[in-house]
Amino acid sequence: MMKLLQEELEFSKELENQKKRFEQEALAMEKTNHQLRHQINKQKERLKFKRSESESLQQKFKIIAAIPEKAVKFIGVEKEIPDHKLEEDCLHIQGQFSIIQNPALTLSGGQALITFEEEQVAERILKLARCPVTIDKTKMDVKPSRVALDTTVKFEVQLNVSLKKIEVSNIPPILPEERIRDKLELNFSKPSLGGGEVENVKYNKDSGTAVITFLHTGVAERVAMKNTYPLDMGLRVSQVFVSLCTEHQIKKFQTFCGTSRRTVLLSGISDVLDEEDLQDNLEIHFQKPNNYGGEVENIKYNAQGQTTMAYFNEETVASE
Repeated sequence: MMKLLQEELEFSKELENQKKRFEQEALAMEKTNHQLRHQINKQKERLKFKRSESESLQQKFKIIAAIPEKAVKFIGVEKEIPDHKLEEDCLHIQGQFSIIQNPALTLSGGQALITFEEEQVAERILKLARCPVTIDKTKMDVKPSRVALDTTVKFEVQLNVSLKKIEVSNIPPILPEERIRDKLELNFSKPSLGGGEVENVKYNKDSGTAVITFLHTGVAERVAMKNTYPLDMGLRVSQVFVSLCTEHQIKKFQTFCGTSRRTVLLSGISDVLDEEDLQDNLEIHFQKPNNYGGEVENIKYNAQGQTTMAYFNEETVASE
């Protein structure tokens, strides 16, 4: 009898221990599920933000312009393409862009830039060691100096956009390399998702990216417009990022320095008036021939405690 009671107590104790273990495991699983749900919601919010950002950028870079009619005249063939290469040449969108950085100068407090209409006026001012200027009964010695601009660059960007290839990124490495390649080919060949017949797949496991070549044109553009694409990996469906495959080259890269022939930098100016009134008084002073001045095209005064970036165009800059 005592033995049966002992066995019953041990069995009850074991059941109680198992119940506690199950409760602990259930709590752990609930905690894990809560964390996963939180991560999923966070990723959904991130995806929503990225889609909104993508739509905003698409709208920002859309160009809508009423282009006037213009008479054109054919003057000759620039490049002849053989018939057997015609289709290949039409598989890309090519563009060329010239990038020219405007020369710039950092204007500190108590400085002014003054541009004269004639170069000889600027040269006369630059020959002076100082310019005595009286503003609101306050005398100050303003120092003129030649404008030394920061180094600027000029280059061309040649862009080549493929109409048959897309670049896929954010591919999760949850399968062997060969199986991922097969999954990519299978998923992107589905017409129901906007895909089409795949000609080639190049997968890079280190970067988690791939380049997919479709057999026909039009498919790559259709897929790239989605920005994201569902990739069924068997274990789960992942959203990967898609875009048209582009190649670019930088050519004719040049650096140059410039000096402005008609602009003079004035330093050592005191804030005896507000910025606008002081600027007007400086313009009047340097317009007078008896102050070695002349007609002023533009002037910009920067008050004490401020910093301004001034940009120049090619009309007022001489390359060196």
